[in-house]
Formats: sequence, C-alpha cells, structure tokens
Amino acid sequence: MSQPNFAHPRYWSTWLAIAAMHLGAWLPWRLKLWLGKAIGLAAWRFASRRRHITETNIRLCFPELDADRQAALVRESFIANGIGLLETATGWCRDPEHLRHRVTFQGQQHMARAQGRGRGVLIIGIHFSTLDLGGALHSLFFPADVVYRPHDNPLFERFMTRARSRIFGRAIDRHDLRGVVRRLKAGHNVWYSPDQDFGRDASVFAPFFGIEAATIKLTAKIARMTGAPVMPLIFHRNPDGRTYTLEYLPPLADFPSGDEVADAARVNAVIEAAIRRHPEQYLWLHRRFKTRPRGEARLY
Repeated sequence: MSQPNFAHPRYWSTWLAIAAMHLGAWLPWRLKLWLGKAIGLAAWRFASRRRHITETNIRLCFPELDADRQAALVRESFIANGIGLLETATGWCRDPEHLRHRVTFQGQQHMARAQGRGRGVLIIGIHFSTLDLGGALHSLFFPADVVYRPHDNPLFERFMTRARSRIFGRAIDRHDLRGVVRRLKAGHNVWYSPDQDFGRDASVFAPFFGIEAATIKLTAKIARMTGAPVMPLIFHRNPDGRTYTLEYLPPLADFPSGDEVADAARVNAVIEAAIRRHPEQYLWLHRRFKTRPRGEARLY
C-alpha cells in the first residue's frame, strides 16, 4: 500500500490539530485547566449529539440522582473531558518524568508480586478522561504494552501510535489477539480497556450500572489462554486539578471461572466501582449501551 501524501490539503486540519496538541502540552498548568474547562463547556453547549448520549448514560446509570444533579453531572463530565484533551496532549507530547511529582501510586505491591513470578499481567484500564495521561504516568513505574483502536485518519494514526509507542513498550491493534497473547506469554504487561461496546458478536450481556451491557468476552479468553493475572488499574485527577492518583487493585481471584457472563459481570463490577469514585471523569460521551439484547428498543 502506498504511503498517503500528508502534504495534501485534506490533512492540513490534522496538522493543525497535532500542532495544537504540541502547543497545549507546554502550556502552564493553570492555563491548561482553564482552557480545558472552556473546551468542555463549549462542547457541552454546542455538541448536542454527544450531550444527548451523555445525558442518556447519566440518566440510566444514576437513577438515584434527581434531575438537577444528573444535569450537573453531565456538565461536570464535559468539563473533565475537556481538561482530558489537554492531559492527553501532555501525555503524548512531553516526557512524563516532568510529572512524577504530581502522581501518587498506590497498590504497587500487587504488580511487583506478579512480576516477581515472571509473568505478564493483563492490566484492566478504564476510559477515564485521564486515560492517556494515566498511561504516561504509569510508565514511570511499570513497563506495559497497550491495546488500542487504530484511528481512521492515517496521519493522526501515525502521530497517535508514535506517541503511545514512546509511552508504552508496544502499541497493539485491538484485533491482534495473537500479538496480545504472545506478549503476555513472553512476560510483558499489557494494558487493555474492555469497557466499550464492541458489538454483539464479540460480547455477552452483563450488568453495568444495573443495565444489561454488551461486554467483551476477550478479557476472560486472554486470561485463559495465557494464565496472566488480571489486575484492575484505577487512575483519576485529584480535586486540586494538579495531582493524580494511580492505584492497582489485587488481581481478580479465580478468574476466569469458565462462565462467560459471570466473568464479564465481574469485570464490569470492578469498573463500575472505580467510576463511582469519580463519576464525572468517565467517558460518558460514548454509547456504552449501543448494542441491545434482541427485541429491546434502542436507548439513544
């Protein structure tokens, strides 16, 4: 396949976006927070489709909140994800070492214990707004590969993959199951985020915030094929907006169990508990409940 001509005008807007990310990565921290909040509020006001998705998710997942608190959480989520854009730029474009003083890492003993056995670990990441910055901060303490979805824009895909390859040991296409298995069997840690809807064929339905959600079966399959411990990683921006906390939870015991639905439900329960700590920082903008059980009406 021939290399795309990245000088073509169709890529000029992508070059501008990449340049903006590089610039944003070097802004003073207070300005990053201000700009990220402004971006989030603009999206909350004008990105009506994403706001509808977020409102639907919040209404489904937090029925115990009244309408005013649900609306406030929607707004807070957009702000958090706006700040997350600047955090992503920072994680991709700068050496994470300059942020070491901003991170507290808890539960490191769980990873150290697993690594002491010479085994690769399947790290369960979560789509928080801090996802890519969390990966950069994690690299200060433990090496890991990452499973990702390739971007449709080839120029941005090249930029994103190079950035992630600098942070992680290797960026692995989410369709490359053999690559994931090989790396785990070779003793490498692999960061994997199973909290999105990948469609009916790849999933079973398991509860997530009390809603039957299409949940990928691959987590249990990878663990079964490799014997790798499955270890949840929680990461969030602290209330001061300037520091971050990463935390490893103990590996899932007796996982996989052989019951695909029960295993998917366990993973969902861990992710849900992590989200409830800082619900505004989750990526509610994506259609987590897009695929429905047969005969059930669409939710979006």
